[in-house]
Amino acid sequence: MTQHVPIRSVFGHRPRLLDLFSCAGGAAMGYHRAGFEVTGVDIADRPNYPFTFVRADALDHLAALITSGDIARYAAVHASPPCQAGCALTVGTNASRGWGRTHVQLIPDLRALLDATGLPYVIEQPNGKAPVRADLRLCGEMFGLGVLRHRVFELGGGWSVPQPEHRPHRGYVRGYRHGVYRDGPYVAAYGAGGGKATVPEMQTAMGITWTDVREELTEAIPPAYTERIGSAFLTRVAEVAA
Repeated sequence: MTQHVPIRSVFGHRPRLLDLFSCAGGAAMGYHRAGFEVTGVDIADRPNYPFTFVRADALDHLAALITSGDIARYAAVHASPPCQAGCALTVGTNASRGWGRTHVQLIPDLRALLDATGLPYVIEQPNGKAPVRADLRLCGEMFGLGVLRHRVFELGGGWSVPQPEHRPHRGYVRGYRHGVYRDGPYVAAYGAGGGKATVPEMQTAMGITWTDVREELTEAIPPAYTERIGSAFLTRVAEVAA
C-alpha cells in the first residue's frame, strides 16, 4: 500500500493553483475544497470571486508570469477560456440560422503558453467543436446534481484522472424545447425564459452559493467537477512523492 504523504509536506505549503478566465469561481471553489490555494484571473471585474483575484487579460497575465519566473509559485493551472467559438450552440443552431457573431478561438495560443509553463494544466470546455482533447468527460449526474452541464477537460503535462462512468440521465431538462414543455429532474442553467432555471434554482442545482448574478451562474461549472480533478491530482503527487 502506498504510504500517505501530506500535501503540505510535498509542496512545503498549501499548493497554489492559477485559475484563468475565472468568472465567479465555480472551478476555483472545487480546487479549494480539494486542497489548493487559488488565484483567479479574469478580464472582467468579479467582486463575487471568493479567493485572491487579479483583473487582467488571462493570456497576457500568464505570459508575464512565465517571463518573470513567477509562474514557479504555482503547482498547476486551470483555464476555462470563452467557449463561444466552439460550443455546440454556436457552431450548430446559431450558425445554421445566421445568428451571433464571429468569435476568436483562444485555445491554440493558450495551450502554447500553458505548455511553456512546464506545469500540469487543465483546459475546460463544453461539448462541441473546441480544439481540446477530451481526456476527461464529466456530467452533473455523476455527482447527483440538478444540472447535466456536460464538460470536457484536456489534461496537459503528463497526468490523468480516472474517468467516472457516465450514468444514464434520470429524465429531461425542465423547460420548453421546440415548442414542447417537459418537466424533469434537471434545470436549464443557461439563458432566461422558456422554463429556464431561476437564480436560486441554479445555485442549488450546481452547489454555488457565493454569487447571485445570473450571468456568472450560467457560465459556471459545478465545484464538484474540479474538486474531483484537484483531488486526483494531489493524490497522484503524494503517491509519486512516497
